[in-house]
Amino acid sequence: MNNPAENILEVHGLCKYFPIRRGLLRMTVGHIQAVEDVSFDVRHGETLGLVGESGCGKTTAGRCLLRLIEPTSGSILLRDNGATVDILSLSSRQLKAFRPFVQMIFQDPNSSLNPRMTVGDIVGEPLKVNRVAKGAELGNRVGALLESVGLKRQDMHRYPHAFSGGQRQRIGIARALALRPKLIIADEPVSALDVSVQAQVLNLLSDLREQYEFSCLFIAHDLSVVEHISDRVAVMYLGRIVEIGDGETLYRSPSHPYTEALLSAVPVADPRQQRQRNRILLSGEVPDAANPPPGCAFHPRCRYAKKICKTEIPKLRNTAGGVKTACHLSEELTLRGV
Repeated sequence: MNNPAENILEVHGLCKYFPIRRGLLRMTVGHIQAVEDVSFDVRHGETLGLVGESGCGKTTAGRCLLRLIEPTSGSILLRDNGATVDILSLSSRQLKAFRPFVQMIFQDPNSSLNPRMTVGDIVGEPLKVNRVAKGAELGNRVGALLESVGLKRQDMHRYPHAFSGGQRQRIGIARALALRPKLIIADEPVSALDVSVQAQVLNLLSDLREQYEFSCLFIAHDLSVVEHISDRVAVMYLGRIVEIGDGETLYRSPSHPYTEALLSAVPVADPRQQRQRNRILLSGEVPDAANPPPGCAFHPRCRYAKKICKTEIPKLRNTAGGVKTACHLSEELTLRGV
């Protein structure tokens, strides 16, 4: 177990429920359990990949960390220079002062950039709002930020529509870096980009992490995307983290059947090995988050499920190789990695 002083972020028991309202009076008749008892930490200088298929709650969890969505319960602790701040205890005014320390890179660069603002105004807006720079200094800092993400200083006078999708995402990254945050939450930052551009943006983020010395929570739905950028990986299913640990260990020897199924879809470089691999196709659909199955939420689709899986919710606990797994059968199974 790592030293808490090594963590920049600690999340404990995070839950987010969305009410289901029906009828003329919009009465609450149930709840969608988007995030259920999620706990993890992000260490100083590392990238933690949060992976899961669409609808598993990973984006909701990321937005809860910034309080763009108010969590139902749990605690979110930010540690920096020996001080610890509970983000959920902050008032609106205190939250505004906290914003520079944690920034977000959004999934769709087209909708996250104001088409009526120039690139210079977009990237410089955080600096102006927080009264960090103005005048010539503001222009110099914006120009330096654009150059750091592979664009030109002259680009600050252009509008977002003049750029490609990959270039627009670079503008979003420059905006996120403007206040030199300690933690960046990247919400599927390459999923809207062409495959040929994805690797460029991933390499850029890795280089910028070294240059600007920030930690990163990298949210994605594809394990192959986070393979090279993440130090550790957390796998999420139906609102819960089912496995978390060192990326190399998890890819080589997964402990949860859901992770094994995701890894079977990760392509390998050798064409012969790729042809010989048997992909694990999960049966059925992802259960309804408003009415999750009893016991382990994955058991209706798990080929290894036993009676205990249908009645008891497995707790996230330490297993071999320093990996934490929420599976009753993790010690019994020998699962296939990449």
